[in-house]
Amino acid sequence: MTTSARVVLDTDVLIVGGGLGGVAAALAVCRSGRRAVLTEETIWLGGQLTSQAVPPDEHPWVEQFGVTAAYRALRDGIRDHYRRVYPLRPEAAAWRELNPGAGRVSKLCHEPRVAVAVIDEMLAPYRSAGLLTVLTEHRPVAASTEGDRCETVTTVGRDGREVEIRASFVLDATETGELLELAGVEHVTGAESSSEHGEPHAPAEGDPLNQQGITFCFAVSHHEGEVHTIERPEMYDFWRSYRPDFWPGPLLAFLAPDPRSLEAHPRTFVPNPDTDPLAVSADQSADAGDKELWGFRRILARKLFTDGAFDSDICLVNWPLNDYWLQPYVGAGPELAERALHEARQLSLSLLYWLQTEAPREDGGQGFPGLRLRGDVTGSDDGLALAPYVRESRRIKAVTTVTEHDVSAEVLGETGRVHRRDSVGVGSYRLDLHPSTGGDNYVDVPSVPFEIPLGALIPVRVTNLLPAGKNLGTTHVSNGCFRLHPVEWNVGEVAGALVVEALATGVLPREVQADPDRFAAFARRLDAEGVERRWPAVQAY
Repeated sequence: MTTSARVVLDTDVLIVGGGLGGVAAALAVCRSGRRAVLTEETIWLGGQLTSQAVPPDEHPWVEQFGVTAAYRALRDGIRDHYRRVYPLRPEAAAWRELNPGAGRVSKLCHEPRVAVAVIDEMLAPYRSAGLLTVLTEHRPVAASTEGDRCETVTTVGRDGREVEIRASFVLDATETGELLELAGVEHVTGAESSSEHGEPHAPAEGDPLNQQGITFCFAVSHHEGEVHTIERPEMYDFWRSYRPDFWPGPLLAFLAPDPRSLEAHPRTFVPNPDTDPLAVSADQSADAGDKELWGFRRILARKLFTDGAFDSDICLVNWPLNDYWLQPYVGAGPELAERALHEARQLSLSLLYWLQTEAPREDGGQGFPGLRLRGDVTGSDDGLALAPYVRESRRIKAVTTVTEHDVSAEVLGETGRVHRRDSVGVGSYRLDLHPSTGGDNYVDVPSVPFEIPLGALIPVRVTNLLPAGKNLGTTHVSNGCFRLHPVEWNVGEVAGALVVEALATGVLPREVQADPDRFAAFARRLDAEGVERRWPAVQAY
């Protein structure tokens, strides 16, 4: 490792974390003509959509409404990329709502690097204009504060170089909200007790280390007659015999709880089925789609392309079988966090090895040795995603905390809604909590379409540091419907627009939220930029 002298940068806005929220924030800042520095720990921008390899989890109406114009441009760009670059069948190319993977989890299942390419295209004009500086493979290690302000953030690059960045406003778009801790911003982690907010699905005892599990996703293709079996993972014996107390059998098996009913339900796994991908329905409001594993998160469906272009589909493995929840990851300290990462990697590799060697086949045989781990698809050396899928971040103590009461259809009724004076966006997704490090099983209940209150982006004390991702003011429970791709983008875009408003007017973000007239002016800016802030009449799911 080589090191060089510390570099010092000055900018209008520093965005730490290059996930979807960070990218959206950078676009919002730079399209106003302001300067921004965007840092990212991995080699790819895009977070859960790219480095974590998770196809977009979205609501059923995403093709018509309910996302920002910039997020829609990202989705359109992904489809356009496939039409321009890939050898699609004419029927697939003409499909307005092209779903390249024909996966059932999303209406836009696609390969991570395609999203990387589109994000790079969206940011390219601002980088060329000198408005945007992007520092990949840089992680934050320190922050200096003065009073209620964050003055500087120091990052370290892969080469050991330190970069100190001074900015008028700082946005935390990291996957774990780590800047909140570095800058001393009041925040929470893990699960609040049921007595704290009266949430029906909160655990009886609060625990900051009771967090949703993380997952190392991976991609595979299948090549019958070939052998691509990986080396036996070092923890395979452990994971092969692991039987969670709340599971119907071994974790590595095709029997798992239905997240919505918790009843044991068999899964099927048949690589490269002959079904027509144009006939696949991706509507989680009607069918969660997770019972047939190959097509659940398929990111490339070979039959959408010209004959011979691909000899296999590509399947993204993010299943109940490789969710990891033995150790907490966020706020647990470096030793436990490293242990969690190692064991989560071992779980995913063990799942793959089990699939290759022991998994029951419909023809009565065992194992699928033709499964090929596709690190070329996920951009990694070890074949897994570049980063773990982190469902739950540190969360700011906010002016407004969104609770289960604000989003649950069980609480509000299917037609109930909480209307926000300071709405800055919309979202909709089931309250979907995966098994947790505290031993909790799935919590998966209907939610109502919700509005995102600006107050959830305003810390109780700090004046110039805002959340720009999953780290806004939610609870362990309400995070279950706020953590998904379009909401993270919406939060980041609004955070970027809000600091631009503050720079232009000299008014603090908290004053924009608190003053109805100032908020109305800011809302007009959001409306003009295509941020949808209200829902039409739609049903809960």
